[in-house]
Amino acid sequence: MPTIRSSTDLRNSYNEISNFCNQRQEPVFITKNGQGDLAVMSMDVYDKLSGKAELYQLLDQGRTAVLEGRTRPLADVLQSLKTRIANEML
Repeated sequence: MPTIRSSTDLRNSYNEISNFCNQRQEPVFITKNGQGDLAVMSMDVYDKLSGKAELYQLLDQGRTAVLEGRTRPLADVLQSLKTRIANEML
C-alpha cells in the first residue's frame, strides 16, 4: 500500500518523511489540493531506480541489435577485449 501525504505534511514534517523514505526504502506520494503531485524517495532508491532504467535500455539495445543481425562471434569479442585490456595496461 503506497504512503500518501499532503504537500502541507511535506512542509511541516519534512524530517519525518525523509526518515521514512530512508528507512523503508520506498517512496512517499505527495498530494497537492487532493491530487497526486510528487513522488519523494531517498537518493539510494533513486540511484537504484535509475540504474534499473539504464540496464533495461542497454538490454533493449542488445535485443534490437540481435534482431537487426548486428552480432559478432564470441571468439572475436573475447579477442577484442583481451587486446583492449593489454593496450590499456601499457
